[in-house]
Amino acid sequence: MARPIAKDYEFKRDHILNSAAMLFAREGFAGASMAELAHECQISKANIYHYYSGKDALLFDLLNAYLRALHQKLTSLKLDGFPPKQKLFLLVREILLAYQGMDHQHQVQLNEMQHLPSAQQDILRSYQSDMISILRNVIAEIAPAIEAKEKAKLHAVTMSVFGMLNWFYMWNRQEGTEARENYAKVVTELTLKGIASDH
Repeated sequence: MARPIAKDYEFKRDHILNSAAMLFAREGFAGASMAELAHECQISKANIYHYYSGKDALLFDLLNAYLRALHQKLTSLKLDGFPPKQKLFLLVREILLAYQGMDHQHQVQLNEMQHLPSAQQDILRSYQSDMISILRNVIAEIAPAIEAKEKAKLHAVTMSVFGMLNWFYMWNRQEGTEARENYAKVVTELTLKGIASDH
């Protein structure tokens, strides 16, 4: 008979993942040990191994859960009916709000994904690719001339927006909703002015 799943299984797993995110962000994936993670979690190593076979499995589950949730938020965002420029603001704001409280997971995603096998990286990058496409399509609506004539520039603009968003946590740790909404306005304005300067 299979061992029944404990009622607090999901809670404990989430606790391990959150603790791992803090540890990997602070020490780096390569520099962190399972013993340090056990100390961070305040549980035994044996308990961690009940959930994960090792650091690689833990890293993938951490990033998969984070990126899947972010992907779900962006793909379910209702943008139909809004003017393209408003769509840009709503999308930028949604990304920043989705990052809120996830600084450690975000930092691990930016810095540690290369430690995973290629097949697992491909799964994670598929989430990223979809999210990039959503933003790129909105920018193309605002400036169709870029899409028609300068595909490389459209990609560069898209990735520049993500660059402005991805590093927000570096200088605005612990900032709340209001600061993120204000910064979304700044990013939107910079992007629109940059596009307008060439067209």
